[in-house]
Amino acid sequence: MTRTCIVGVGESACGRLPDKTELQLHQEAACAALADAGLSARDVDGLLTCGADPLHPLLVAEYLGLEPRYVDGTQTGGASWECFVGHAAAAIAAGRCEVALLVHGATALSDAKRRERHVRAAPHGPEQYEAPYGLTLTARYALAARRHMHEYGTTSRQLAAVATAANAWAQRNPAAYHYGRPLSIDDALASPMVADPLRRSDCCLRTDGGGAVVLTTAERARDLRRRPVYVLGAAEAHSHLHVSQWKDMTELPARQSAARAYEMAGVRPQDIDVAQVYDSFTITVLLSLEALGFCPRGESGRFVEDGALAPEGRLPVNTDGGGLACQQPGTRGIFLLIEATRQLRGECGARQVAGAQLALCNGMGGSFSSCGTVVLGCE
Repeated sequence: MTRTCIVGVGESACGRLPDKTELQLHQEAACAALADAGLSARDVDGLLTCGADPLHPLLVAEYLGLEPRYVDGTQTGGASWECFVGHAAAAIAAGRCEVALLVHGATALSDAKRRERHVRAAPHGPEQYEAPYGLTLTARYALAARRHMHEYGTTSRQLAAVATAANAWAQRNPAAYHYGRPLSIDDALASPMVADPLRRSDCCLRTDGGGAVVLTTAERARDLRRRPVYVLGAAEAHSHLHVSQWKDMTELPARQSAARAYEMAGVRPQDIDVAQVYDSFTITVLLSLEALGFCPRGESGRFVEDGALAPEGRLPVNTDGGGLACQQPGTRGIFLLIEATRQLRGECGARQVAGAQLALCNGMGGSFSSCGTVVLGCE
């Protein structure tokens, strides 16, 4: 099979950007990633992107001036970007494209400030039995957190340890939204309750921003600007859409996607040097750590409480600050790939994980519904 590697990553500005459109953020991120790789739009023949519009890949291709021979608009929320890595690798191996661009941009924060919302259809299917009870997005995650507490004795202080670890990484990243705003455990536990037991500090940011990743063959990468980062394993798994159809509120489909990605890469969880894990909420990280094999089931709270995820911890996680402290423009999976690539290229300055050779990215979409797991490595 043709070896695939990441050869370019880039971001737009992130934060609150009221004068930017989503397409402008796509363009800024794409241009940055292509420049990072030493390529131009003329080189791109594969485009993988998704958004609210069902024809989103065509809209983005037109705006960027691309005429790709391969497009993919798979929408699985925050897991889309890790799923796209596997799709792009397969397309490249099959000769359907040679240079694949993954690109995302959203104005989630500015939309909220303008009180703009996407209009949703009336509840149907299983959702019609959930919506009348006010099951908001945060409430769905709160249910999982409360169940984990009930089953395994997980505490709010352990959830707070996830938030403070992310914030500690953000203090080493001047581009992070919460840079210069340190968070202690006591601060986290004093933050307002949003959906019991989740407090504001347990919830991810809402920002504007865009990101992009360029993939190609190992052969093509030899002539490009940056040292390539190899895709060693990529897999996805999907279990449900509605919470009422979730068989076990303490189990993620990442258990299946990670097992396949590890097997493909020929590595084990203990081999991973740095992990970028989707952190829509602190409970998302705890459940992910268990599903990814970093600790036994039910042990994630105790695993994180001594600072394991923070700088100098035994498992560096979300080294840019994550969605809890860096940026979160709606779906954040592409930023996991960007940070992992920079860590493996040794470009992260004060937050660099010394000697990082293997990185894991795990995106998650829906209400713990879809997971995409990618193992990246140096050569």
